[in-house]
Amino acid sequence: MKKIEIITRPDKLEDIKEILDSGGQFGMTVSMVSGCGLQKGRKQIYRGAEVTINLLPKIKVELVVKDGMAGPLVEAITQRLRTGEIGDGKIFIYEVLDAVKIRTGEIGESAL
Repeated sequence: MKKIEIITRPDKLEDIKEILDSGGQFGMTVSMVSGCGLQKGRKQIYRGAEVTINLLPKIKVELVVKDGMAGPLVEAITQRLRTGEIGDGKIFIYEVLDAVKIRTGEIGESAL
């Protein structure tokens, strides 16, 4: 099993959900996060003073899939989210050793 972690712009959530729905993947966790990278934030005027905001709003989508689904899913998400601009985000892929569905006690891929 693989854990896929996607960190990208908040307005891309619907695109990710469409890809997951079309691929038959329905379980995911979405978190609102802040981060910085090459974008380096932006400057704003607050009460007459210039303030640099270097933590920008992002979303983090986490899902666990069967090994064979990870590659095509990551490829589809990458193609859909890529704009070529700084701030498109990152995708991290991890090995998952095991999973347990608490309600039924199922273990492994059947727990997904």
